[in-house]
Order: sequence, then structure tokens, then C-alpha cells
Amino acid sequence: MNPLVSVVMPVHNGGKFLPQAVDSILSQSFKGLELILVDDHSTDSALSLLDKSDPRLKVFNSKGFGVVNACNTGFSHSIGRFIARMDADDISLPERLEQQLNYLGKNPAIDIAGCCVEIFSDNGIKGGLERYQTWLNSVREPAQVHKQIFIESPLPNPGVMFRRAALEKLRGYRNKSWPEDYDLFLRADASNMRMGKPRPVLLRWREHESRLTHTDPLYSRDKFMHAKAYFLVRHRLKDKPVVIWGAGPTGRLMHDLIVGEGAEVEGFIDVHPRRIGGQKRGLPVWPVEKTGSLGEVMLLVAVGAAGAREEIAAFLHQHQKVEGRDYLFVA
Repeated sequence: MNPLVSVVMPVHNGGKFLPQAVDSILSQSFKGLELILVDDHSTDSALSLLDKSDPRLKVFNSKGFGVVNACNTGFSHSIGRFIARMDADDISLPERLEQQLNYLGKNPAIDIAGCCVEIFSDNGIKGGLERYQTWLNSVREPAQVHKQIFIESPLPNPGVMFRRAALEKLRGYRNKSWPEDYDLFLRADASNMRMGKPRPVLLRWREHESRLTHTDPLYSRDKFMHAKAYFLVRHRLKDKPVVIWGAGPTGRLMHDLIVGEGAEVEGFIDVHPRRIGGQKRGLPVWPVEKTGSLGEVMLLVAVGAAGAREEIAAFLHQHQKVEGRDYLFVA
């Protein structure tokens, strides 16, 4: 019998975490799966030491180098109607696939299912990671994902499940000058695909110093911002002029990137008394009171400090501004 779900796991030097990641998939409550491991030119012995007695476990060599080629190799070998992603250092909780299948079954209009996560590490998590986890797990409904996708990637990549038709339409991952997973979800959003998550935590997402997000410059903050600017200009600004809320480093970087992509910026909004009344990038810096007289513009909120989004959203709501239509958070 053909598996309903194909789970694709790229592996480059899986090390000590790989057996637990593999076991977490093969031990799922949903049994109708295949687990496709794609060896991305590993130089350690982790793959060779795995117990391969389960016939659902299949190992292939990547057709190229890097995570994009490894994942796309896995997709090309998959036969399931649903395709899930998994990383070699994370842990899927036992009901992950079953919960995601049920979610997609009950929501036929949703193309990609993510999941809520528990971020964990040997040293625990706090500060920014804790806030990121809280935000990730709060963005579940498709409308929320659509509105907030320019803050960060709202779907943790190792915890997603695609309908095959959606992944085929997107043609898998691609190599760009920014993170491949964020690029894929931004392309899905631009194609009017719907993305959402069931409520339970279904993935333990391991934080450690060897993650690509810490070692590969492709995953730097500036690269994420470049991806945002590229898709904002092409798919969300709708030829509206832009005002940027936040004249600090993040706001100025967003200005430079979206102007580079062809957008027009009229000015900045800021709360810092030393910035208000001056100029940044040759443009005026206005106080927040200017918000009520901005006219038909898109306000890009480039402030990511703890608690700032909630305060700014409340302020803009008071001024009858609608998220997604009149403003977007981009940090």
C-alpha cells in the first residue's frame, strides 16, 4: 500500500541528534508514511549507524549540494499525497502527522499546515527566543499568517505539511539570496495559498549553535529583510506610496531595500524626540500624530522591540487603520 504521507528529512552530518529525529517520525501514531532521508554529502557516520530495518525508511543521495537540493531530491522521490518536512536535529511529537492530517481534512481550503512548537536547548530559552515562540504559536489562522508573514516566517520549516498539489505548484524550494523556507512561504502567500496551524504543540524545535540559522550568512537579518522587501513591493504595496514607522536602523534598512526594489517612500514616523523634525535618508521624520493625515499610503512598521507591536497596533486601531490594508508589521 502506498504511503499517504511522505516525510522528507535532509541530512548533513546528522550527528548525535539524528537517531532521535528519525525515531520520532517512525514512532508516529499515524503509520501510513514513508521517511525519506536525503544525504547532503555527509562526512560523519550518523547515517550509516542508523537502524534501517523499518521498510518505511528510505535513504537517497542528494542530486546537488545544500539544503535546497537535498529537499527537492526528497520531494522527487516522494509518493505521498501529503509531504511533510522534518529536520535531522528536531523531534516530532507522536501525534504530529495525525493532527496535521486531521487539520487539513477539516480545512480543505488550507494548502499548507504548520504546527505550534516548543523551542528547547540544553541551556533553556529566554528573552528573544521565548518571545519568538509565543508569537509563532499565536499565529495560527490563515488570516493571521497572511497579515503577519512579513514579521518573520510564521511556519517553522521542519514542522510543515504540504498538500502535494501545493508543493508541485510552488516547484519546491529554490536557491535565492535569502532563506529558502521563508522564500517558499512568501511565494505561497503571493500565490494566494492559505496557510494555518492546528492548536497543539507538535514539534520540539532544537536550538543549538550548529544550526544553519547561526552558521550560514544566508540566514542573517539583512537577508530576511531583503526577502520581505522583494515580496512587499511586488505583491502587497499595490503601487501605494510608503511611510515607514521607525527611523532607526531597521527602518532605514527597509527604506533602502524597498526603494531598491522600486517603491516610493514619503517619510518616517518615529517616537524618538531627537529624530522627530529631522530627516533620515533625505526624508522627513514625523511624530506619531501625523498618522491621522497620511492619506492613501501603506505604513510599514519596522519596530521589533518587545511589546512595541501591541502598542502600535492599538494606536493604529484607534486611528481606524486596518492591518493588511493600511499597515503591515515588517519587524
